[in-house]
Amino acid sequence: MPRSGAEARRRLREAALDLYRERGYDATTTAEIAARAGVTERTYFRHFADKREVLFDGELELRDTIVGAIEAAPPAQSPLTVLTHAFVASVPLFVAGRRVAELRQSIIDVTPALQERAHAKSAALVASITAALAARGESRSSAALAGQIGMAAFGHAIRGWNGTSGTDLERLIRVAFDEVRALD
Repeated sequence: MPRSGAEARRRLREAALDLYRERGYDATTTAEIAARAGVTERTYFRHFADKREVLFDGELELRDTIVGAIEAAPPAQSPLTVLTHAFVASVPLFVAGRRVAELRQSIIDVTPALQERAHAKSAALVASITAALAARGESRSSAALAGQIGMAAFGHAIRGWNGTSGTDLERLIRVAFDEVRALD
């Protein structure tokens, strides 16, 4: 049994991905995931609230990276400039997690319960971005609009990324935000 919490989480995530691909999400139990990972079901629930959450491991790190970059941005920068830099700051997470993200997305694409959770996670990230922008002095409505636009631009960049380099993803993020600005 792994002693490191990070190691246990990694093994649980990999076991879940394997089992969800082999059997499907609905046919897989948390007990089976735990057994495949070499831990107890109790250990599983120490790390994840339910069998959906194992696929969304890393969301807190993403949120903290983006919100931290927003908070650290110079006060004079516009919301779109701040968001461009914040999403660029998240690139290393996407480069490191690309293989898992691709496997996870293939499972989400065929599982309505996971699609709902993915939408909820995205909405939660937009809410965090909104709060961070509002804390910088943006009105709540402008901050919410900027957060939604930022997520849309980032999603556009991710869909165009071939996964080969972080530099390419950074470029695509910058291009997507430039396209938003060009809509004026």
